[in-house]
Amino acid sequence: MDVALLALAAAWGAFAGALIPRAAYRFAVEPEEEWRAACPAGHPFTGPFGGWLGPVRCTACRTPATTATAEVPPGPTGFEGPTAPPGPAHHPAAAPSETAAPARPGRAYAPGVLAPVVTVLACVALAAATGARPELLCWLLLAPVAVLLAVVDRRVHRLPDPLTLPLAAAAVLLLGGAALLPGHAGSWTSALLGGAALGGFYLLLFLINPSGMGFGDVKLALALGAALGWYGWAVLFLGGFAGFLFGAAYGLGLVLLRRAGRKTGIPFGPFMLAGALSGLLLGALAAA
Repeated sequence: MDVALLALAAAWGAFAGALIPRAAYRFAVEPEEEWRAACPAGHPFTGPFGGWLGPVRCTACRTPATTATAEVPPGPTGFEGPTAPPGPAHHPAAAPSETAAPARPGRAYAPGVLAPVVTVLACVALAAATGARPELLCWLLLAPVAVLLAVVDRRVHRLPDPLTLPLAAAAVLLLGGAALLPGHAGSWTSALLGGAALGGFYLLLFLINPSGMGFGDVKLALALGAALGWYGWAVLFLGGFAGFLFGAAYGLGLVLLRRAGRKTGIPFGPFMLAGALSGLLLGALAAA
């Protein structure tokens, strides 16, 4: 096992994973709402790519505040906005603006630990299973987007088009490039057919039962089918079936714990992605 390769994969996963929480916060809105453009306190996002990439703490919330600052109500995610620390007792002779509170770091407006950890683990696992083959670069570039999709779907039961459609296109193009390099262990033709097959299967499920299968799942299936199809039809079937198996086990667990009913909707994207990851790992190991 190449330790240096695993270390590079872990470093990439840590870097890319640290960028996921802000993007997830901005994407996690209802279908009729626009993407979030500011932190819960109302400060506009700044940074690369129009503020989509950056830390999970708002830098504008670190400025000094006064004791007269009102408490900011909880933001859309349920996390409280930054508030001014308690100051000294009010004196009638002193104006509220004259009592300044010290600066404090901005409070995180979204959880910033789980997604980076999952990204690191996924990248390391893919590197360990794939080794130094050309398709590893594809998996490492696609993995952070997959984790981002899982986080957003878990929060709002939505798989945004700006993520699912580019993911499918990127999977096809990246695997096409990998197929041109020596040492690859898959087939670009089977990847294309796999994307069409899994996407068509999910489309059929959507047409049969639109209330039980979202159209975002259909779009996500295009990318997952291409990735799984790279290693052949057996891996495609295994990864696709694993997604349904994971989702069914989760739903059954909720029913047994009486936390959901038989008709309660669950976000299926995370289970599709977990199943695809399982299939990719097994496919990469079998091709070694």
